[in-house]
Amino acid sequence: MIERFCNRTEFSSYEDFKQNFRIHVPENFNFAYDVVDAWAEEEPEKRALVWCDDQGGERTLTFSDISRISNQAASALHKLGIRRGDSVMCLLKRRWEYWCISMALCKLGATIIPATHQLTAKDIKYRMEMADVRMIIAVDDDYVCGCIDDVFSKIEGERIKALIAGKREGYLDFSRLMEEGDPNFPRPTGDQASCNDDIMLCYFTSGTTGMPSMVAHNFIYPLGHILTAKFWHNLRETDLHLSVADTGWAKSSWGKLYGQWICGAAVFAYDYGTRFHPTDFLKLIGKYHITTFCAPPTIYRFFIKENLEEYDLSSLRACYIAGEPLNPEVFNRWRDFTGLELREGFGQTETPVMIAASPWVKPKPGSTGKPMPWINVKLLDENGQECEPGNEGEICVPIADGHPAGLFVEYRKNDRKNAEAFRDGYYHTGDMAWMDEDGYIWFIGRNDDVIKSSGYRIGPFEVESALLEHPAVLEAAITAVPDPQRGQIVKATVVLTRGYEPSDALVKELQNHVKRVTAPYKYPRIVEFVDKLPTTISGKIRRVEIRNKDHENQ
Repeated sequence: MIERFCNRTEFSSYEDFKQNFRIHVPENFNFAYDVVDAWAEEEPEKRALVWCDDQGGERTLTFSDISRISNQAASALHKLGIRRGDSVMCLLKRRWEYWCISMALCKLGATIIPATHQLTAKDIKYRMEMADVRMIIAVDDDYVCGCIDDVFSKIEGERIKALIAGKREGYLDFSRLMEEGDPNFPRPTGDQASCNDDIMLCYFTSGTTGMPSMVAHNFIYPLGHILTAKFWHNLRETDLHLSVADTGWAKSSWGKLYGQWICGAAVFAYDYGTRFHPTDFLKLIGKYHITTFCAPPTIYRFFIKENLEEYDLSSLRACYIAGEPLNPEVFNRWRDFTGLELREGFGQTETPVMIAASPWVKPKPGSTGKPMPWINVKLLDENGQECEPGNEGEICVPIADGHPAGLFVEYRKNDRKNAEAFRDGYYHTGDMAWMDEDGYIWFIGRNDDVIKSSGYRIGPFEVESALLEHPAVLEAAITAVPDPQRGQIVKATVVLTRGYEPSDALVKELQNHVKRVTAPYKYPRIVEFVDKLPTTISGKIRRVEIRNKDHENQ
């Protein structure tokens, strides 16, 4: 399958890969028809999705199952009036139906708006109005449905609301409608057929200021994740891959759907409640013989605090890390127990993987890896010139010859942000990094995360890494606090490991530890101890929430 969409799948070296890899973009590519249905025709019993929940539910779906059920869902949506170009929001957590409904919308040429169930009514209303959402399909959840009902009582225009696996007044029973749908839904033709430039998917992504931006991806977006799944995760057709992500976040598209299915690998999905329990995942790896695993550093930090000898992790052949830079302490501890080196990857909601420890790149703890081909990132200084090794620059993607498959089309309805992001022949990511003499990229932080104190530029990751080397620190987040003398000062928000208690003495000890491990001017002048850090449901630390709280308390 994958050979249909790229020139080669085997390379002799990183240099060979970097210079010679190409993606083929078919005319009017539609992932649901050209990948899912193609697998269903060629290998109908090939495993596509292994799903379970924390209530004991289990389900395994083949590609022929996904093809059939997505046809039934497409038929149901079509009867409800959903057509090419219409937007449908899905708040489905990790329900197995998400994979079928997303393929149904793809077949219709409609736009899916994945959303996390953590959204407030205000969040949902904003997204519905920005994306002109025609329909919401949600899980049967009191909080989620309460928010939706609040929005529908205030929003103008005819909209449809539907539930999966539940019944409520005012909601369509979409599970029943899918069951009654036509399993032979024909591929649309004429003006209802999707084309490559149509918008397939929109995510909303938040910055430090303003309302979330709508990141629009077209129908060739899935092809960019060949890089993610084949050349970072190094997936095989026999693999069962688990990426820890809720379907409302872009990491789900990265690790639970597009690239994995192009490679012919099966996706594992665990549908659990709002609280992450590391022991649950450790048990699932052994029970289902998961072969490849990807998660944010936070989750690995929790793993290494457990007694790993109690769990069977022998099925794992490779492990990956994303969402935040990897701290060397986590890398070393995981390798010491499993024998596996964590391979980091970097990208954004707007992109597929851009920098990674690909199969030919030896991981360096703390480095993100080397630039991937096709995306071909450059580090540019403030004058738009490519940086020399050792110099800090912004990660940018060349677009003078067009947007590569996988790179988003635009921030919809946001001319100002588009003008900032797309200029001088590049997409400017807003992320800062430097390259060493061996070509490895070392992430510093977002432009708005980098702390400017007394003329120094301090990247949060280095200070966090230093803190995590101290046995008292389970988690740490570094942010800036305004200061009248220094402009900004470094603040550490710290979660302590069991057996340690907050104290002035411990604050001093942690500050001195950072001074010993890294440059003394980088030490946190403020240390706050908390029970937990604000994170997304996939475990990524929300530093913006800490900054906003500090700002409100000033």
